Amino acid sequence: MNQMTPKEIVQELDKYIIGQDKAKKSVAIALRNRYRRSLLPDEIRDEITPKNILMIGPTGVGKTEIARRLAKLTDAPFVKVEATKFTEVGYVGRDVDSMIRDLAEAAIRVTKQKKLQEKYTIAEVLAEEKILDAIIPQKKKSSSQSSGTLRSPFDFLGAMQQNQQSQQTQQNEGPAMGEGDDLAREQVLQQLRAGLLEDQLIEIEVADNGANANMIDLGSGMDMSISLGSIFGDMMPKKTKKKKVYVKEARKILKEQEAQNLIDMDQVTSEAMENAEQNGIVFIDEIDKIASQGSFRSGADVSREGVQRDILPIVEGSVVNTKYGPLKTDHILFIGAGAFHVSKPTDLIPELQGRFPIRVELENLNKEVFVQILTKTENALIKQHKMLLETEGVEVEFTDDAVDEIAETAFIMNEQTENIGARRLHTVMENLLEELSFNISDLGEEKIIIDAEYVRERLKAYSRRNEVEKYIL
Repeated sequence: MNQMTPKEIVQELDKYIIGQDKAKKSVAIALRNRYRRSLLPDEIRDEITPKNILMIGPTGVGKTEIARRLAKLTDAPFVKVEATKFTEVGYVGRDVDSMIRDLAEAAIRVTKQKKLQEKYTIAEVLAEEKILDAIIPQKKKSSSQSSGTLRSPFDFLGAMQQNQQSQQTQQNEGPAMGEGDDLAREQVLQQLRAGLLEDQLIEIEVADNGANANMIDLGSGMDMSISLGSIFGDMMPKKTKKKKVYVKEARKILKEQEAQNLIDMDQVTSEAMENAEQNGIVFIDEIDKIASQGSFRSGADVSREGVQRDILPIVEGSVVNTKYGPLKTDHILFIGAGAFHVSKPTDLIPELQGRFPIRVELENLNKEVFVQILTKTENALIKQHKMLLETEGVEVEFTDDAVDEIAETAFIMNEQTENIGARRLHTVMENLLEELSFNISDLGEEKIIIDAEYVRERLKAYSRRNEVEKYIL
C-alpha cells in the first residue's frame, strides 16, 4: 500500500465507487501524505498534521463508502460515528471521547488479527498434536515413578493398590503403549493430514470464556463496564470445558486457541496504540446535524454547539485515556460528512471549521451513474442478485434495456420523492425481484431473461403510486 501513488489509490477506489472524482482525489492525497510524512526526520514529522476533510453531499452518494474503502485499502484502524449520538457533557448521551476509545478497540482488533496470521503456521502443528491426543491418548506416568515422593506407609499401600489396578487395566486393554503407539500416532497423523478423519467425533478441551460472565455494567449507553478478570488478573484461574466436536471443527477451534496463546498481548497493545495514533481514521457522519443555525441560539442549539466544543479538542489534538493507555489524537485523520440541506458548513463554530480545511462537494447521481453502479463495480448490485438466485439452480439474465429501465426508474423516484442516492437502487431491485424470489423454487425453469418490458410491468404499480402522491395534500 505504501508504494501506491494517488492515481493508483483512485483506481482502487474506482472498483467500488462510481464518480465522485474530487472526493477520491482528496482522500488519495491525504493517504499519500501519511506515507510521505513517515519518511521525514523525527523533528519535522511531529510538526506535520493531517489535513482533515469535510465531505458535503446528500445521502447515498458515496461519502461513507469512500472512507470505508480507504480504511480497507490501508488496513488502518477505522471508526464510523454519528455526531448526533454525542451530546454536551451533562446531557444524556455518549461522551465524545468514546470515538477515540472505539478507535483503540479497532486498532487492537486489526493488530491482533495480523499477529494471529503470523502464528497460524505454528498453531496448526500444535492443534494437530492435540487432535492426536484426543484420538490416541498418550501414556500416563506410572505410579511407580511417583513412588519416590511417598511420605507415609499409607501412601505406599495406596501406591501398591494403584499399581495393581493399572496392571489389570493394561492386561484388559492390551499391551502397554510404546513403540507401537508411536507408529499408530504416525499413521493417524497421515490420515489426519490427508483429510480422512474430518467427520470423526472427538472430545477436546477448550477455554470457557462465557458470555460476559465476569462483566459488571456501570451504566447503559455510557460504554462503561468492568471485567473482574482485569481487576484480579491471574488470581482467577482460567476455566476450561470439554466439548465434543468433529475433527474439522476441532482443527479450527484449537488452531485459533493455540494462536491466541502464542501472541504477546503487551506487544499487540503497544503496536496497536502506535498504529491508531499514526494511521487511525475517524469518520464523523451527520456532522451537519450539530451545526447551529443563525446567531440566536437557544434550546437544542445550545446543546449542538456544546457538542462541537467537545469535539474540537479531539480534532485539534489531545490525549484521551483508554483502557489500553493514553492515546494522542494529533495525527489521526478525521473525515466529516453531512448533507447540509438545512444548515451550511459556515454554521459550524469557526474553530471547528478551521480544523476541516479541505472541503469536497459530492455530486448528485444521475441515470448514467446508476447504470455503472448496477453493472461495473466489483460488488455490482445485479451481480449480487444473480448469484443469490443461482443458488436455486436458476440462471437470471438482465438485458441492457432492462438495466437502463431500472436506472431510469431509480433516478425518477429520487427526483419525485426524497433523494436517497444509490440506496434507491436497492429499493427498486427488491421490488423488481420480489415475486421471482418468492416463486423461484416452483418455476422449474433453468434460465430467466429480464427485459425492459418485465421491469416496466413489475414496477408499474410502484411508480403510479408515487405519481398520485404528488396531488395529495
